[in-house]
Amino acid sequence: MEFYCIIYKPFNVLSQFTSGEGKQTLKDFFDVPQDVYPVGRLDYDSEGLLILTNDKKINHDLLNPMFDHMREYWVQVDGEMTTEAIINLQNGVDITVEGKLHRTKKCKAVLFKNPPVVPERNPPIRFRKNIPTSWVKIILSEGKNRQVRKMTAAVGFPTLRLLRHRIEKCSIEGLQPGEMRILTRGEMYQFLFPHRNEGPKA
Repeated sequence: MEFYCIIYKPFNVLSQFTSGEGKQTLKDFFDVPQDVYPVGRLDYDSEGLLILTNDKKINHDLLNPMFDHMREYWVQVDGEMTTEAIINLQNGVDITVEGKLHRTKKCKAVLFKNPPVVPERNPPIRFRKNIPTSWVKIILSEGKNRQVRKMTAAVGFPTLRLLRHRIEKCSIEGLQPGEMRILTRGEMYQFLFPHRNEGPKA
C-alpha cells in the first residue's frame, strides 16, 4: 500500500531510519511502514522538510535534475548580510562539489526584514551579543551536497541555522520539529508536480 507524508526533521537527526553511529535517526521520531524511506536527504545539522514515501516514481521524478523542482530554504547567517552578497547569491557563486568547482545556477535570494517565526532549536545557536545575524530566503532549483552552506560562505556569511521550508508546494507550515503530516497520493502529486497537466496514473 502506498504511503505519503511530510515531516519536520529535527536538528541533529540523520535522514535515515538506521544508524551505526549512535546518532538519532528518523526512527526515533516517526512511526511509518517498514518499506517507507525519505526522498532525498537533509543534512544531519539541517532541519525542516523531508518527504517520506514508498512510491518509487516520486523518488525518481523529484531527484531528477531535468525537472528543476523549487526548494526553499530559510537560512540564518553570521553577520548583517549585504545587498551585494544577496545579488551574488542570485547570480550564482563558485562552490566546490566533490572536489570540482561548480557554478551555482541563478536563484532567488531575499533578505527577511524581520526574523521569520520558526521553532526554537535544541540546542540553540550560540548567541553572541556584539555580532548580529541575518535571515535570508533562498530558493534553488538544484541540490548539490551542502550547497546552501557553501553558497552563503562563498559570499562571506557562514550559515548558523538552516531550514528547508518547502519543495514546490509541499511545506512544513504548521509543523513542529518531530511532527508529520500524512497526505493522500493525489495531494502529494498535486503539491510536488503542480505544473503537470495529467494526473498521476493509477
